[in-house]
Amino acid sequence: MEQIKNYQAQLDRELSKYPLIVEIEKKSNVPKTYLVAGSVALLSFMIVFNLWGKLLSNLVAWAYPAYASFKAIETTKTEDDTQWLTYWTVLGFFHVIEFFSDVILYWIPFYFLIKTIFFLWLFLPQTRGAQRLYVGFLRPTLLNYEKDVDAGLNKLKSKVIHF
Repeated sequence: MEQIKNYQAQLDRELSKYPLIVEIEKKSNVPKTYLVAGSVALLSFMIVFNLWGKLLSNLVAWAYPAYASFKAIETTKTEDDTQWLTYWTVLGFFHVIEFFSDVILYWIPFYFLIKTIFFLWLFLPQTRGAQRLYVGFLRPTLLNYEKDVDAGLNKLKSKVIHF
C-alpha cells in the first residue's frame, strides 16, 4: 500500500507540470491522479473491447508524437529532433508491414491493445523503443540496401522529370 502511495505522489508531481490538468483538477475537485488513471482505464477498456480501437490506437501513435515533434523542432537541441525522427522512421516501417499483414493481425485477440502498448514503448523516454529498433534492426538493414534504394529512386526521379 505504501508503494502505491509513493507512485501516486510521484505521478501527482509529474502531472502538476501540465497547467491543463491542474485546471481540470481545480474545476472538477477530482485529484489529477484519479483523472488520469480513470482516463487511462477508460481508454484501455475501449481498446481492449475494440470500441474505436483502431482510432484510439492511431491517436496514441500520432497525437502525442506529433505534438512532441513540434516541440522538438522549436528547441535548439538536436537530441530531441533525432529521437522524434527515429520514431517517425520506425513508425513508417511499422505501417508498411502492417498494411501487408493486417488481414492476419486483426484476428489476433487484443491486437489494438498490443499495438497501443507497442507505440507507447516506441516513444516513451523511459523505454526509447524506437531507438532500439532503429539501431538494432532498421539502420543495419537500410545501410545494407541504401545503394540499391538510391539507385531506384534516382531512376524513378529521371523518369518523372522527363515525363
